[in-house]
Amino acid sequence: MKIQERTGAGDNRSVTSAHPATGERLPTPPRERKPALAALAVLLILVGALGATMLVLRAGDRVEVVKVTSDIQAGESVEGHVTSVLVADDPSIHYVRWEQRAELGKFKAKSTIYKGTVVVGEMFAEGSSLPAGKVSVGVSLKEGQYPVGIKAGDTVAVYRVGDTASGGRGSSGSPGSSSADGAPIVERAKVGHVQDQDDSAIGSTSLPVTLVVDSGQAASVAAAASANQVALVIVPGN
Repeated sequence: MKIQERTGAGDNRSVTSAHPATGERLPTPPRERKPALAALAVLLILVGALGATMLVLRAGDRVEVVKVTSDIQAGESVEGHVTSVLVADDPSIHYVRWEQRAELGKFKAKSTIYKGTVVVGEMFAEGSSLPAGKVSVGVSLKEGQYPVGIKAGDTVAVYRVGDTASGGRGSSGSPGSSSADGAPIVERAKVGHVQDQDDSAIGSTSLPVTLVVDSGQAASVAAAASANQVALVIVPGN
């Protein structure tokens, strides 16, 4: 009888599971806070915002400078061929300020400056900057003595035309000043400047053109020009 009672008593004992009940979560360890990384992130954000602000402010700091409106050949002045444009100010670039444009008449282009270029001081020098052995000669041409559309920078051949061309020697008496054999008096000359038609005198039918030629050819060209017997032909090389 005692054995049975002990057995029954054992049956009435509650059984406790070793596993947690369904739905219960295991406790998680506390997160490790890193204040140094958080501070660094905030600092980077502030630096980025400051840099963007400086760029915006710098972009708004603009100055009015000179830009050329047509091609300018070496040795020419840009006077009368400029307009103004706004650019971001940069102390490292020697822009020619718009208020300084009157002073440009004292200076000549060192090399060709193309239309639309914002000019800087290094592009200019005082006096003529023609290559050694070259001179500028002015000619006045009528329609038919120059190609339509001729412009500064073109390479042309210079011919002597008219009654004196058949004499073998030009009116200047200098050799090579005539085109009796069909040869040009200058095979390759550079057009330094062509006056705009709008700038020509009212009622004038002539087109003033400046040619850059060898110094030894200047007399022949000048003699033909004074007799109004110069004709220009554009040649390859333009």
